[in-house]
Amino acid sequence: MKYYSLLSVITFSVLLFSCGQKAKPPINSPVETQIAAQVPAFNSDSAYLYIKNQVDFGPRVPNTPAHVACGDYFVETFKRFGATVTEQKAALPNYEGKILNARNIIASFHPESPQRILLFAHWDTRPYADHDSNPANHQTPIDGANDGASGCGVLLEIARQISIQQTNTGIDIIFFDAEDWGVPAFEERTFPESGYCLGSDYWSKNPHIPNYTARYGILLDMVGAPNATFYKETYSMYYGARILNKVWQTAQSLGYAKYFINAEGGIIEDDHVHVIEHRKIPCIDIIHHNPNDAGFGSYWHTLNDTMDNISKETLQAVGETLLQVIYNEK
Repeated sequence: MKYYSLLSVITFSVLLFSCGQKAKPPINSPVETQIAAQVPAFNSDSAYLYIKNQVDFGPRVPNTPAHVACGDYFVETFKRFGATVTEQKAALPNYEGKILNARNIIASFHPESPQRILLFAHWDTRPYADHDSNPANHQTPIDGANDGASGCGVLLEIARQISIQQTNTGIDIIFFDAEDWGVPAFEERTFPESGYCLGSDYWSKNPHIPNYTARYGILLDMVGAPNATFYKETYSMYYGARILNKVWQTAQSLGYAKYFINAEGGIIEDDHVHVIEHRKIPCIDIIHHNPNDAGFGSYWHTLNDTMDNISKETLQAVGETLLQVIYNEK
């Protein structure tokens, strides 16, 4: 993912979304939220283990054995949970033309239901530790415990709960590939595209089901850090205001206001942008980012993105909130 300045926000918004859009809603648009009595309990220990299992494979960089093995693990796990699994494989060129053997993994629950909710995360890891304090590490792939594995870990635990207690609507969980192979900070050449979000861009233009749509989509990205802060990302506010406010108000009603901050956090190029643009599905991005100081965290795109930066308390806040939201859908 990539963070944009205010000038870039204006330019990017005009280029991507120039026709027929409503004015941006206020940050705290009122949304009625109700906490359902029958919602399964999110297990943060389980989510933590799913994250560790991914990290144990090593960096999940496309075109590597660890990437193949972890993808197989996801497919096997989703099938064990009773999901209908679709693998979408594609040869995608990165920013400099290198072909990445990408693999989007889609798990569908209650596939016959026309009413669907889309939950997604990216599962690949950064091939460069280009923000590491030691330049000698810049060409080294990262573990990606938070940046990649945390979102997938939370969604695997949600999939496990759905396998035990079915939701009222259909649920599609997508693990997008090739999200994190963007132009590295040390690169001196310029390129026409950032290089991020290749898997979601491909799926959004070539969905696994023709004319696929959903009520809304929720992206999880970097949702495991201790004392994480989830601000309201700009595109999420503009295109998914209703679900954004529903999620934030649900989190606050559960006592997680310190994580879900009721303030705008700026615009971020992430997988949800492509789903919004090409599938016209209102989406939000739950992503750890503090626009006031540390950005994505001091360990972001460094060799320090390890299990040491995963908090079960943060996983609980995100997972419990999502379960409340999706199980209250009718």
